[in-house]
Amino acid sequence: MIDQAVDRAAAALAATQRPDGHWVFELEADATIPAEYVLLRHYLSEPVAAELEAKIGRYLRRIRSDTHDGWGLFHAGDFDVSASVKAYFALKMIGDPVDAPHMARARAAILAAGGAAAVNVFTRIQLALFGAGPWATVPTMPPELILAPRWFPITLAKMSYWARTVVVPLLVLAALKPVARNAKRVLVDELYTGEAVAPTTKADTTPMWTLFFNALDGALKRGDRLWPKGLRQRAIDRCVAFVTERLNGVDGLGAIYPAMANSVMMFDALGYAEDHPARAAARESLERLLVIGDDEAYCQPCVSPVWDTALAAHAMMEAGEDARADAALDWLRPRQVLDVAGDWASERPHVRPGGWAFQYNNDHYPDLDDTAVVVMAMDRARGRTGPVNDEAIDRGIEWTVGLQSRNGGWGAFDADNAYEYLNNLPFADHGALLDPPTADVTARCVSMLAQRGERGSARMMAALDYLAREQRADGSWFGRWGVNYIYGTWSVLCALNAAGVGPEHPMVAKAVAWLTAIQNADGGWGEDCDSYALDYAGHRGAPSTASQTAWALLGLMAAGQVDSDTVALGVAWLAANQAEDGLWAQERYTGGGFPRVFYLRYHGYPKYFPLWALARYRNLKRSNAQAVEYGM
Repeated sequence: MIDQAVDRAAAALAATQRPDGHWVFELEADATIPAEYVLLRHYLSEPVAAELEAKIGRYLRRIRSDTHDGWGLFHAGDFDVSASVKAYFALKMIGDPVDAPHMARARAAILAAGGAAAVNVFTRIQLALFGAGPWATVPTMPPELILAPRWFPITLAKMSYWARTVVVPLLVLAALKPVARNAKRVLVDELYTGEAVAPTTKADTTPMWTLFFNALDGALKRGDRLWPKGLRQRAIDRCVAFVTERLNGVDGLGAIYPAMANSVMMFDALGYAEDHPARAAARESLERLLVIGDDEAYCQPCVSPVWDTALAAHAMMEAGEDARADAALDWLRPRQVLDVAGDWASERPHVRPGGWAFQYNNDHYPDLDDTAVVVMAMDRARGRTGPVNDEAIDRGIEWTVGLQSRNGGWGAFDADNAYEYLNNLPFADHGALLDPPTADVTARCVSMLAQRGERGSARMMAALDYLAREQRADGSWFGRWGVNYIYGTWSVLCALNAAGVGPEHPMVAKAVAWLTAIQNADGGWGEDCDSYALDYAGHRGAPSTASQTAWALLGLMAAGQVDSDTVALGVAWLAANQAEDGLWAQERYTGGGFPRVFYLRYHGYPKYFPLWALARYRNLKRSNAQAVEYGM
């Protein structure tokens, strides 16, 4: 039965591989990105794309909740006022009548939550750009911020990559305060209650820092007109230079939708013609994020080809489909960033580039997670492919170890990006301004080093000490980039196994007990995105999903539990829930963007992770082994 399940899943995954060897699957977020895309077209007063807007409208209407009448941040998620205001605004812009039943119900839910005055900062900016809300409610971030020296407490260098790329063009927009040129002049006055509402923060804040930064914001607002004109122009010019250098051609600024859209609006506000090369490339980058079907369409927040390809290659090697994996590695090799010292170099200027980015092209922002996964896949294939990937492996490891943070862990894009006081900025109400080390990324880097045979080094011991400190009392680990404690625990158990920390170690034993305790009655595992609640109270159960079940199984098998009843039940769940096409259905979101703010549905996760888990189970049972030598 397992052999058949593996063969069917491998054949189905192989059928989705592109002719050049790579995989890329849809990456779906919530209603905000497709809504913002519609609003952007109208902001720029572009020709009406009636068919496309009709498809996006159908998508937005379908994902609206019948339970709370608005839009959440993930499948079956609770009402979110900011997402709901954007979706409502986009549907009204498309032409949905405000008295249509779905619009009336959504409006009532929005008003009950405080109305448009209760939305987050980025939604307030979106409203202000249309004259549908006041700029006065947007926290002040003067463009002169880009000129601040590195030692200054508030600098762009102290922010995460995603915050940096999103904020820089916004600095120009906030200074110029443009208003949309759309002829329809659609507003959403009906979403305001007439009362000021304090938005609910999603950040971990400290009262004293919050008071200080709120006072600073007030001072900046009062003095906004007092900046010397020459200094302001110099700051705007620096912002434009920053954006232009990082445009990535048609892959866009930072290769993420919010930054890409902001760059287009910045160029527009500065008077760049539509055919100006920078503006045209920035605008084209957004079109490449669209997923257009026969009946519906939506806009992705970014694309994930390197991540999908590397993970699918691991699954294919596990399943014995080596030729498929080798083609993937051939595609990955030339995408290593070797010549661009990205923003990470401001903290580590003496480290040579050598990482991989998440997207097709994002040379200024490679990440440690992708790099470790690619290196492990290449190393795993060395016995078959020979030395063809040796230089890529060595450079990837060199770059990775060069970005280890002082506490022993690794963040995703930068070293030591942990200036926690910045989360108290009024602008940072989403709580996602920073990129500190996390257990899941650290685990991947440990796995990579251990797979290459590193043991007992100072950097390895520092990393293992970090992971030990990060383990929760219940035995789990937090998962920053996947939902959530199941993802983190899988990642760390694989790392500990690769590093030689055996099943008898208390860290491992506690994690195994935790995973066993949270298994669903049907044999699978599930976890809700609400486990990222502000109190981080721990795992919140959810119906079993294919990807989370696969993570739990991979973690347990790494911990020597291949013969346990727990693993047998999980394997049976995967086998029983495999569809006729050889794959697994999964609507629930199991990817993390920003905790409490932004979640992701990786359409590839239920395609390669269950295959990986089933194939590993088969391989371990055949060899009578309890663990594997690989880091994942």
